[in-house]
Formats: sequence, C-alpha cells, structure tokens
Amino acid sequence: MNKITVIGAGLAGCEAAWAAANAGINVDLIEQKPIRKSAAHQSDNFAELVCSNSLKAMRVNSAAGMLKAEMARFNSICVQAAYKNQVAAGGALAVNRNNFSGYITQKIKNHPHINVINQEQTEVPS
Repeated sequence: MNKITVIGAGLAGCEAAWAAANAGINVDLIEQKPIRKSAAHQSDNFAELVCSNSLKAMRVNSAAGMLKAEMARFNSICVQAAYKNQVAAGGALAVNRNNFSGYITQKIKNHPHINVINQEQTEVPS
C-alpha cells in the first residue's frame, strides 16, 4: 500500500490527509501542535480558525458557495465539519470555531489510515 507524508494539520493539510486516507493511502500527518504554537493559536486542535469563523456565502451562485458545494461532493472534511457546527450568520456559513476544529481533529485522529505525529518539522523530509 502507498504511503504519503502531509506536513501541517491546518485546513489544507487536513483536507489532503483526509482525501488520501479515504482513497486507501496511508498517511503520516505531522503537526507541531501542541509542542509548538504560533501567537495566533489558542487550542491544540487541527484546522483551527484563527481569523474568522465565517466561510463566506452559502449561495451556490457565488464563488464561495460554489466552491463549498463542490468540496462537499468530494467529501471535504472541512465542509462536513462546517455544516455540523454551523451557527446563525444570515447567508454566510459561519461555525463555532472550537466545535469545528474539534470535529476535524477527532475525525482525523480516528481515521484508520492516518497516523498523527506530533513534532515540529523544520524541513521537507526526503
């Protein structure tokens, strides 16, 4: 079976690890938290939203809405988490930040094809 390494459990890293693992590929996901955090990080969870809890418009006739609809069709872990942890925000898709990142963290850590390695990675492995 193939194996890949993903560095970082932010939004993109979680999506990459999730997609690969769901395709049957074993994934080593290297994440520096909780060992090291930036000034913006508040929790040890993956995919932590540090600037805004809004993922913009839900209307599929908008670029942001169309992107989320397409991501949902491809089993996006972030879109799945957003809909499960949605809070009222008019026409926008906004989430409870802690529940959103907690949901993603739990799903990633419990995926049988994802091995989480908590360490700071300062260079690209060969």
